[in-house]
Amino acid sequence: MTLSPRFSLTVGLLATLCLAAIIHILVVLSIPRNVQHSAYDNVATHGPDRQFNLLPDVQPGKEALPDLDPAMKHAACRFQLADGPVLFDASIPVPFWSIGLFNAAGEAVYSLNNRTAGAERLSMLVLTTEQLSILRENPPENLEDLIVIETETPISGFALLRAYVPHPMRSGTVDQALMAARCGGI
Repeated sequence: MTLSPRFSLTVGLLATLCLAAIIHILVVLSIPRNVQHSAYDNVATHGPDRQFNLLPDVQPGKEALPDLDPAMKHAACRFQLADGPVLFDASIPVPFWSIGLFNAAGEAVYSLNNRTAGAERLSMLVLTTEQLSILRENPPENLEDLIVIETETPISGFALLRAYVPHPMRSGTVDQALMAARCGGI
């Protein structure tokens, strides 16, 4: 019994397609294992948790985090709400600053800037619902002055504080303000 060339070609083509599909599936499943670092992991390389750490100036191909604006200075602070509430406090003397909160997956959770805050000073408290109910029993004096961000679950994440540098001569002043920014317990 001989096989026709057409049948052999069809079987060969189907075998090739099956092999290609298997290889494709294996490559897709191996991607998470081969990804080097998340933004959350990258922030850890710049200093300890629960304090703002100044990130290096943005240079092409050497960004500390993806998509940073070269006209801004950046400081990052990793935190875990399981360790307690986090108070962010900063006074940044520039025309524009912003802070973004990101979860451990690098997804934006909250964002605020000096214009929406209505103040030059950043005073923001991030905590869980349970932590807020405990805090209300014995509130700090300045609780009414804080922007309070409440989350249902204790997230791990990082804050990215950004400050616009209006002129290169102001770069040192902006660096000092970012280094003096506070990210810690209350």
